[in-house]
Amino acid sequence: MNKEDIVKYVEKNFPETCREFQKIQTELYETFCKKQFDYGPGNISLGSDLIKPEDKFAAISAIVVRLNDKIQRLINLVLKKKAMNSANEPVMDAFRDSAVYSVIAEVVYNGKWGK
Repeated sequence: MNKEDIVKYVEKNFPETCREFQKIQTELYETFCKKQFDYGPGNISLGSDLIKPEDKFAAISAIVVRLNDKIQRLINLVLKKKAMNSANEPVMDAFRDSAVYSVIAEVVYNGKWGK
C-alpha cells in the first residue's frame, strides 16, 4: 500500500480518531503560533542565526533539555502516580509541550527556524 492508500484506510476505519488527531494538531499549531508571537525565534535559536553547525547543535541541545523537563514531569506525575493534574501544569500540557518541542526540533534541524 502507498501512503495515500494507508491514509484513506485509516481515515475510513478510524474516523473519530483521525478527526481528534487533526483537531489536536490544529490546537498545537495555534499554541505554537501564540508562543512564537510572544517569544520570537530567539528563545530556540539562543540568539544565533543557526547557520553554523555548532549553533544548530546548541539549539537542538536546548530543546532536548526542555523535553527532558517535560518527560521528568510526566514520570513524576503519571508513572509515580502522584497526580494526573498538578496545581502548576496539567499532565496534558506537558504532553502537548513535548509534541510542539519535537516538531520545533525538526524545523531547526531542517534549517527553517526563524525564516
